[in-house]
Amino acid sequence: MEAVEALERIAFLLERAQAPTYRVKAFRTAAAVVAGMPEEEVRRRAAGQLLTDLKGIGPKTAAVVAEAVRGEVPAYLARLEEEAGEPLAEGGLALRAALRGDCHLHSDWSDGGSPIDEMARAARDLGHEWAVLTDHSPRLTIARGLSPERLRAQLRAIAEVNERLGNGFRLLTGIECDILADGSLDQEQELLEQLDVVVASVHSKLRMDAEDMTRRMVSAVASPLVDVLGHCTGRILGHRPESQFDAAMVFAACTRFGTAVEINSRPERLDPPRRLLREALDAGVLFSVDSDAHAPGQLDWQIHGCARAEECGVPPERVITTWTAERLLDWAGSK
Repeated sequence: MEAVEALERIAFLLERAQAPTYRVKAFRTAAAVVAGMPEEEVRRRAAGQLLTDLKGIGPKTAAVVAEAVRGEVPAYLARLEEEAGEPLAEGGLALRAALRGDCHLHSDWSDGGSPIDEMARAARDLGHEWAVLTDHSPRLTIARGLSPERLRAQLRAIAEVNERLGNGFRLLTGIECDILADGSLDQEQELLEQLDVVVASVHSKLRMDAEDMTRRMVSAVASPLVDVLGHCTGRILGHRPESQFDAAMVFAACTRFGTAVEINSRPERLDPPRRLLREALDAGVLFSVDSDAHAPGQLDWQIHGCARAEECGVPPERVITTWTAERLLDWAGSK
């Protein structure tokens, strides 16, 4: 195993296990340092125990590099791989095997921690055929939301990433667009029309009264520009309660206007709750099982959403992330 590959795999597994960010960053930083060095220099420094002289490489990451250079599987990686053999969730395996993509992930263009190409490669390596990059929209300044100018630049960057990746995987263009207080969308209409997939989510004024929140959400999901309603209650388990709205009315609007309801797989969200997931199922909506990943290792969190979907009886044919890219694009374009 190459040293850079070992360091990146460790970072992925740490993210998957929800390890502290500083630990993940240490291995990604070391991978970048080693990737920028000639192979012979890496071998010389590893043999002479000189790796820790380099900024960005500490004792633990140096040990991983040294073991990889010797042709060994690093002991730290082997331990993490063994731990990763334990399932993240009970159930969901059949639906997870049917997934072809992910409609919700972030890069370091907004509040994600990794470059676009790194997120795309990780999604591909997990077996996906496609994924949608959905960085935040402008008014979410805390998440470095993309202005129209930055979004246009990102569209060019995505085209370049797809060219480098070649056949077998496609990164689709998208956005996680804020639903503003009046139900309008936080991005220029002309730009939203260009995107492959638009996820619309509420991120502000989460405690507005139920009637106003219902009106706000229905207005958004009724838009022909919106494809997926993201994390509908906005809850953060143990920290933030669910927003209040008329779920029957919102899900009826999703069915009427062909907007999918996201099953958000982040462990701290698991949104919607089971009771609303079952209500949405009865309303006849489509679903999108998404990771909402902000780092490569979090892409594997989709199993949480798959387990909840299976538990509530969601059939795979009503999950748009089981579709081919062509079918997804036809559906989104037909709206």
